Amino acid sequence: MSEHAPARAQRPPRWYWEDFTEGLTMEFGPKKVEREEVIDFAAKFDPQPFHLSEEAGKASLFKGLAASGWHTAGMVMRMMCDGFILDSSSLGSPGLDGLKWLKPVLVGDEIRARMRVLATRPMKSKPHVGLVQTVWEAVNQRDEVVMVIESWAMFGRREPAPPPMEG
Repeated sequence: MSEHAPARAQRPPRWYWEDFTEGLTMEFGPKKVEREEVIDFAAKFDPQPFHLSEEAGKASLFKGLAASGWHTAGMVMRMMCDGFILDSSSLGSPGLDGLKWLKPVLVGDEIRARMRVLATRPMKSKPHVGLVQTVWEAVNQRDEVVMVIESWAMFGRREPAPPPMEG
């Protein structure tokens, strides 16, 4: 286990597939965007000049030191993990349907994560798994949506579906 990951208590998860009803909305955060984190992430994973220095950021379209969009996605993922995923029956995700960066996230901003359930359905091939379609938004301190992610996630079911009737 990573030194950064909290140890999960030996108890059943709080959140199962059945708990994610259409329209359910959750919000987490805020997370202040720190200069050192922006530069550290950029140096390791997205070393474009406007992510690495205030001067380059100010000279760019962003008009300031901007977090990488991938860093923004990572910060939102961390808020979601701390908010509910680590206390759920999460089985991962088959991928993203969409990812849009709408506004720059600058050093000093505070972002929140908001998740809304769009749809749910049981997985036909795995009766113990349910699928949840969500839209995640990262929102800054001015209530501007800065990033949107649409995706499906897989969660264990509290009550696996009965086997199909033979007839």
